[in-house]
Amino acid sequence: MTRRPNVLFITLDQFRGDSLSCAGHPVVKTPNLDALAAEGIRLARHYSQAAPCAPGRAALYTGMYQMNSRVVANGTPLDARFDNVALAARRAGYEPALFGYTDQSVDPRDVDRPDDPRLFDYEGVLPGFDAVLDLPAAHSPWLAWLRDLGHEISDDPDEVLATESQRPAEHSVSAFLTNHAIDWLRGQHAPWFAHLSYIRPHPPYNAAGHWSTEYDPVDVGMPILAADRRHRLHESMLSLQQAAAPTVETEMRELRAQYFGMISEVDDQLGRLWSALRELDAWDNTVIVVTADHAEMLGDHGLIQKMGYWESSYHIVGIIRDPSHPEAFGTVVDRFTENVDIMPTLCDVMSVPVPLQCDGLPLTALLRGEAPAAWRDAAHWEYDWRDVFIRFGLGEWPWDRRAERQHLAVLRTEQHGYVQFGDGSWLCFDLVADPTWRTEQRDPDVVLPLAQQMLLWRSRHADRTLADMLTESGGIGRMPPQAADRLRRP
Repeated sequence: MTRRPNVLFITLDQFRGDSLSCAGHPVVKTPNLDALAAEGIRLARHYSQAAPCAPGRAALYTGMYQMNSRVVANGTPLDARFDNVALAARRAGYEPALFGYTDQSVDPRDVDRPDDPRLFDYEGVLPGFDAVLDLPAAHSPWLAWLRDLGHEISDDPDEVLATESQRPAEHSVSAFLTNHAIDWLRGQHAPWFAHLSYIRPHPPYNAAGHWSTEYDPVDVGMPILAADRRHRLHESMLSLQQAAAPTVETEMRELRAQYFGMISEVDDQLGRLWSALRELDAWDNTVIVVTADHAEMLGDHGLIQKMGYWESSYHIVGIIRDPSHPEAFGTVVDRFTENVDIMPTLCDVMSVPVPLQCDGLPLTALLRGEAPAAWRDAAHWEYDWRDVFIRFGLGEWPWDRRAERQHLAVLRTEQHGYVQFGDGSWLCFDLVADPTWRTEQRDPDVVLPLAQQMLLWRSRHADRTLADMLTESGGIGRMPPQAADRLRRP
């Protein structure tokens, strides 16, 4: 690259990390993501840090774990004091453009009027972005376009999404977003930063046009069965209609076939983007990042959607192409990587300092095909359901500390999955003996070190924004070397 790079930052909502043909999936086909991985690096063990959408995206956009950002549910405000990837892009001289949505609620302390509409909608735009195409759940621009095309559609956007199979694939919500993004790209001259936030393969489970018949339900396989011995959280989720998977095999197979169809349809739209970048002579000057906010249970453990502690909800797609480092093209990274690493990585790409708030690590060395000097030996994620606890009248905000017990944190090492619940209960799974998260490990000699490792993870990621500063010579600033030398002396 001979000038400041363009940045194309893509999120595919609810995209499982195993649902790529280049990752060895036996059914689903993703030729355009495969092609990108061949000209970049594929993060084979890449994880979201939280679910559902707003918590997962808060971690992605800020580089912070949920325990620090405190975005615990859809609708939890994002603290205005936190930096984010769009603001970093502005500091780098870009005018970051958004196509889609970011699902971030405004900090109410920054709102003057109690009737401000932003206080009643969690689907706000992340500060720093210019919403070129704002597509929250109502999908109003897309619905208007469909009507202009002559389609008779419902006023309910969920119903329109649930009937995508009845219209040509060229009229899908993914195609609509891609059309707008390509039109915008054709008008760009200065280096640009674009965030394309696709809703698919998020439910409703109904693929657009011919993609709805791309996969035969007979061929899609069946999910991981629920274990006989289950934690009470698992039992609660199985009892929730919107979380429980179909129990009839034909229905489960159809759901999985539609999910894979949605994946291939959005992959097809990405192929249009790659072609447009080449046509505009921008392919070799554009850094591309593809990831997801979280994954999808897809019937595993008797559940659909995203929730709980299972890896199925948090193992996500991760592909990065940096054209300035062709020496790394085709690399498959087997180290544990996390979505909190994306903001630090993009800061390095844009040549701006990584904010101290970031819990993640820049992937820069991996993009150069090098081994990082130090790296994590486990992945981490969190899940919080206090909103359900309070919604059902089981506790009152803010002083009922029982709400603080409605959360969990997961430590995923090479060998084990350790789950710590806020009420003091725990689970541990032997992932070498059984990678499906069904075989429990109860040996205290195994479990105790994992619990200690979890505690160390939390203690080592406390807020450090001002922690490495001190008053020196009448002013507050970074510790000077001579002061550090004095501290080291006996």
